[in-house]
Amino acid sequence: MPRTLELPSPDEPADLERGSIFFVGTATVILRYAGFTILTDPNFLHRGDHVHLGYGLTAERRTDPAIDVDELPPDLDFVLLSHYHGDHFDRVAEARLDRDLPIVTTHHAAERLAGKGFRATHPLETWETLRVRKGEVDLDVTATPARHGPPVVSKALPQVMGSVLGFQRGGETLFRGYVSGDTVMYDDLAAIPEQFPGIDVALLHLGGTRILGLLLTMDAEQGVEMVRLIDADTSIPIHCDDYDVFQSPRADFEAAVERAGLEDRVAYLDRGERYEFQVPLRRT
Repeated sequence: MPRTLELPSPDEPADLERGSIFFVGTATVILRYAGFTILTDPNFLHRGDHVHLGYGLTAERRTDPAIDVDELPPDLDFVLLSHYHGDHFDRVAEARLDRDLPIVTTHHAAERLAGKGFRATHPLETWETLRVRKGEVDLDVTATPARHGPPVVSKALPQVMGSVLGFQRGGETLFRGYVSGDTVMYDDLAAIPEQFPGIDVALLHLGGTRILGLLLTMDAEQGVEMVRLIDADTSIPIHCDDYDVFQSPRADFEAAVERAGLEDRVAYLDRGERYEFQVPLRRT
């Protein structure tokens, strides 16, 4: 049985038929569904700000977030953090987020966050699941493989995880989402659709991040490979144009999607836009 995080029951019945994904910028989104409000990879730096990537390397932000940290919804349930890097958990998040807000993440990130005073981290190994229970709905968060670049380089970078989010009621899966985390395409990813077929929405970290010429996140062509591999009803590219180390802009991905004939499988969000989805429920 997975570990369980119990959240307070909602005051009103959860809406199981509609949900939304609000794109803040970089890899930061706010996912709302089934009474849950989830924040991913909080990054609230502004245009011209710099983040440290380690080993003396920095990146400059080229965009502004759609909202600032003090505009986050007050009903956040937890943070889903793919890894501990400055463009995914920045100094603004470190200073301003509630120290008791649950954070589901890697062991490396959990250790670093605990050292910063965050008291509710929930680290996961690859393929480990945390069950988050809220009222009548269970949300299984499962850490999936991710590799932040070539093998030798990835060992020098923070541990990364992807995530599958499976919302369930009474044992029936209502909605299944996938967040890739910062990864390149590699063999271990093939197990994800085998373990979790029928993904409804996939959030793909793209951008073609390059440091010293080495590819650390998926570029346009790898993004198309991932669309085909995960085979979600809808894939949404994020983490594309926000930092100067991102060398493969969203426009490249759009062109690659068109060449591949996959336009009907992909949706695009600008910062501040919301993707709304409907979930057909079985009627008894």
